[in-house]
Amino acid sequence: MLPVIKAHAYGNDFLYVEERHVEGQGRVALARATCERHTGIGADGLIVYRRTERGAAMQLLNADGSYSEVSGNGVRGLAAVLLDVHQLSPADKTVIIDTDAGEKRLVLLGRHEGRALFRASMGQPTTPTQATLDVCGEALPVVVLRVGNPQCVRLESPLSEDRMHRLGRALEHHEAFPEGTNVEFASVEAPGRVRILIWERGVGPTMASGTGACAAAVASAAFGGANRDVEVISPGGTQRVEWRDDGLYLTGWAEVVLQGQWMR
Repeated sequence: MLPVIKAHAYGNDFLYVEERHVEGQGRVALARATCERHTGIGADGLIVYRRTERGAAMQLLNADGSYSEVSGNGVRGLAAVLLDVHQLSPADKTVIIDTDAGEKRLVLLGRHEGRALFRASMGQPTTPTQATLDVCGEALPVVVLRVGNPQCVRLESPLSEDRMHRLGRALEHHEAFPEGTNVEFASVEAPGRVRILIWERGVGPTMASGTGACAAAVASAAFGGANRDVEVISPGGTQRVEWRDDGLYLTGWAEVVLQGQWMR
């Protein structure tokens, strides 16, 4: 019996397991089994964590068992787990999550109906660059950058789910991205509003993505005429992204929805 917690942010869901419960076990196989939608619990990824004095340290595996450096929504979900399950009460409302993409500082802004609203410091993006890739027989202009993990943003309007499904997997596994990439299709609807569809590396279509929202915001500001402070709307809801001189800030909520036992 393995203690498991499930949390989500805007439908982007994760399973959380304490490191001490899986020492010496195969995490790849565990991620694939638990995240499977029909025969497992179901989630976009598995986060193995250990508590620290400041918050927690984490490692993320995608639903297919592949490694990922960080997830903006996964980090926020872990902060909610610390508050609601482990009863962490930070005096200054700040939680520090250590990831393989560096330290992420989350400030609790408030709570409503079981959801915790955080503003997370996501660090500096790399310089966004434009490239044209041959994808499914189409010469496709994209924006490439990293926000702790690899991102590929296609700016286009209108957005099409059929097109996202057709091109998303091809972009994820394109030879330009030897480690794979997350993919966002983004439409700048107004200077302060960007709408996205997401194809997540190792997962496929997702309801939301924190790092994907950050990447889309940066690409839209650099090449699409958007402001550097925008609402990013995904199928699961709206997050705020600020691209400031000292880095990216992501604001949104997360909630814990399950505590249970995985019967291994």
